[in-house]
Amino acid sequence: MRKIAILGSTGSIGTQTLEIAREQGDIEVSAMAAGGNIDLLERQIREFHPVLVSVWEEERAKELRLRTADLNVKVYSGMEGLLAVAQIPESEILVTAIVGMLGIRPTIAAIRAGKKIALANKETLVTAGHLIMPLAEECGVPILPVDSEHSAIFQSLQGAGDNRIAKILLTASGGPFRGKKRGELKDIQVEDALKHPNWTMGRKITIDSSTLVNKGLEVMEAKWLFGVETEQIEVVVHPQSVIHSAVEYDDGAVIAQLGTPDMRLPIQYALYYPERRPLSGDRLDLCGLGQLTFERPDPETFRGLGLAYEAMRRGGSMPTVFNAANEKAVALFLERRIAYLEIAELIQACMEQVPFLENPDLDGILETEQAVYEYILSKWQ
Repeated sequence: MRKIAILGSTGSIGTQTLEIAREQGDIEVSAMAAGGNIDLLERQIREFHPVLVSVWEEERAKELRLRTADLNVKVYSGMEGLLAVAQIPESEILVTAIVGMLGIRPTIAAIRAGKKIALANKETLVTAGHLIMPLAEECGVPILPVDSEHSAIFQSLQGAGDNRIAKILLTASGGPFRGKKRGELKDIQVEDALKHPNWTMGRKITIDSSTLVNKGLEVMEAKWLFGVETEQIEVVVHPQSVIHSAVEYDDGAVIAQLGTPDMRLPIQYALYYPERRPLSGDRLDLCGLGQLTFERPDPETFRGLGLAYEAMRRGGSMPTVFNAANEKAVALFLERRIAYLEIAELIQACMEQVPFLENPDLDGILETEQAVYEYILSKWQ
């Protein structure tokens, strides 16, 4: 019986994690944290019987306590709740599926508590990889990637031994605006950007996929996960989303992981690694596909990707500036307060104006995040 805790149980990754628990039958869900969807969280509690849950706002927590008074479950709120879920003694694996830098402190707490980390929270490594990876090594805690691309790289490395990575080929679908030029995107609306051609994801990550900022964040994450230099990571646009990513070795051999676009596969692989379990769903039909195509990304149209590479090369607090600026820019776009092309413009402005820290600790990372928000508030609102 595997015992897990989930940060973000009502989101896309969280609900699919629970689908796997339901299907496999040998996963015990010890604790769950959600944002504010207490209707769905209550249904999850009644099905999976965790001993501890958390929601962000205390008012929602009060309501949930009343709704679940007939059950043996403790209800927490805020950061205290996230930390309680992350460290609960009854679990052995923490699935980090919340969006944003909110996931950093719970992930650190879980590592210190000796939990395996099934990582679906990009921002943890993007902003604090220089803290997280040494800590995980010190504590002997594996970090198992849940993102489809990083899981594909991880799977392609199995059996590699001491052989050196020459290059990581990080694939991207290209999003809904693949092939368009910058001028064609000036009137893009929220609804247009939320129409991803292959994947079903949350709103924020879907917008990030359309701008290729998501791929930039994945470049940063891959650097820390796999111990490579930024220049060793090449983004390749692959519209069919069949090759989820690949590794090129020193002898020129390229090992790739292929499959249908189904996030349950990387989630399940992380939960059961190194075992592979049967998984329901469609199987890949190569003959039915006919062809697989590849393109280089357009840096002029999708400026966010180039800014991500620049942030990673500069290091220090710059990835935090990039990430925080993008989070706020996407929120403003979803609220229809800035135009689509202003997302990258806002990120660049923050990278130019927010004070730089050479080697930030956790407090420095959080202070940089706040400085970004304050700068945006002063200029864009």
